[in-house]
Amino acid sequence: MQLKYLGLTSFFLYSLIFPLNSIAQDSNEELPYVRKTDSTFFILKSKLVEAKRESSSTKILLSYLNLGEFYHYSGVYSEAIDQYNKGLKLVESKERDTFYVIFKNNIGKVHFSLKKFDMAIKSFEEGINSANNLNYLRGQAVSKGLLGACFEKKAEYQKALKFQKESLILFEKLNDQNGLAAVNENIGSIYEDLDNYEQSHKYFLKSYNHFKNRNNKEEANVLNNLGDVFRKSGNLEEAFFFTEKALAIAQKIKDYHQLESAHKDLSKTYAKYGDYKKAHEYLLKSEEFNDELLKVQNTNQVNVLQTVYETNKKEAQIQLLKEQNKVSKANQKLLWITLFAVMVVLGFLYHYSSRKRKAERKIQGYKQRMLKAELDKKAIEEENLQDEIKLKTAALSRYSLHLSQKNKILFDLSKTLRNIASRKHMDTGHKIKELVKEIDFNLQQEKEWDEFTNFFKEIHPDFIKKLSALSQSNLSPAEMRLGMLLRLNLSSKEISSILRVTPDSVRVARYRLRKKLRIDQKKELVNFMVEL
Repeated sequence: MQLKYLGLTSFFLYSLIFPLNSIAQDSNEELPYVRKTDSTFFILKSKLVEAKRESSSTKILLSYLNLGEFYHYSGVYSEAIDQYNKGLKLVESKERDTFYVIFKNNIGKVHFSLKKFDMAIKSFEEGINSANNLNYLRGQAVSKGLLGACFEKKAEYQKALKFQKESLILFEKLNDQNGLAAVNENIGSIYEDLDNYEQSHKYFLKSYNHFKNRNNKEEANVLNNLGDVFRKSGNLEEAFFFTEKALAIAQKIKDYHQLESAHKDLSKTYAKYGDYKKAHEYLLKSEEFNDELLKVQNTNQVNVLQTVYETNKKEAQIQLLKEQNKVSKANQKLLWITLFAVMVVLGFLYHYSSRKRKAERKIQGYKQRMLKAELDKKAIEEENLQDEIKLKTAALSRYSLHLSQKNKILFDLSKTLRNIASRKHMDTGHKIKELVKEIDFNLQQEKEWDEFTNFFKEIHPDFIKKLSALSQSNLSPAEMRLGMLLRLNLSSKEISSILRVTPDSVRVARYRLRKKLRIDQKKELVNFMVEL
């Protein structure tokens, strides 16, 4: 079912006799006035402003109706409802009951477009009740036709027929040919849904007799309906005749919706005829027109929304300027008093801020001195710490050297004593042997190594942990000692003296340690240990 736009000048009449022949297709038809969205919208807004300035209730109501219709057919449904509700509020306050019926019907139409049929039914029923109370026949006819359309969409066909036929009787009393044509088409559509093609054809033909030779979308729509009925009843020749006639009118008036409907119906007819190639071609053309229809719809809706947004923005700016102007006039009366008060307050604030700045400068200076003292203290502590590290490093080196020298002396002494003991004619042999045993025993003690290790950890706390982490297998104590001595940058000769082994043994130990740590051959072992 489709809403037919009759132009702004005839809106009031249209609202009374509106047939709602195919409201489900509202959003799909290209509306004439949308092509001039800006000018139409500005005219409607200016009419509303003018009506409010003249305090003309009738003109204000008509302006709200026209704006609501503009938003409705542009697909901006929330704004349409808003305009209708504004008019409805004015109607209720002024007790203009015939307008109440019209606004209720228009609100129902918006809900119908949104497929909220229960809400639409409620609005139409309220319109009928009000029209009955006023004995307002045209309002009753329109409301019942709209209500019948809702029940048809809900597939409650008996209720739909009841209200459509009641609407038909009322339009006959009013001798309203447009209303009769629309309701006859609605009844034909219901009988088509019920597969009663004889009755459907009868009512569609009555509607067509009214629209015949007008070459408009209403005629094209009825022709399409007649083509549907003939196709469904098996009369394919008549179906082709009426649908192609509808297509010719649609092409002439360039109505995308009627073009889409005609091509779709022809596709179905060719399919029944067995010509699937042509059926497919017409179906594709139908889809193309449907796509074009959606593009036009989306473009029109965006244009309307953009125009409304810009207009509302300008109105808000104008209102803001008006409010600012009012405030400005009010402020002029208090300007001198306010100026004096401001001067007093500024003087007080200046004095207060001046004192505050001085106090803040003093506090800032004190903080800076405290910070400088803290920094100086930290610098001294840092310097002392560096000195301590240097002293400990030097001590560690001296300790290592001392250990080396001590072991060398002990080793030499042990060797000498062995030589003396080997002389058989000396009586001191037994005593010297005991001395040698005691010296050897002391050389084997680990106490000094424990002290060395603790001392080393103080200087290089993370070295042993890092060195252990580099090897997949655990390092032996001897390997750990070698690593520590290499970290002190000692030569192989010095290391051999400390460890009481030959330099060759140190070289072998260095090789094994390098292999265990997987150190690159190009990397010096000592440098690696120092960087670790």
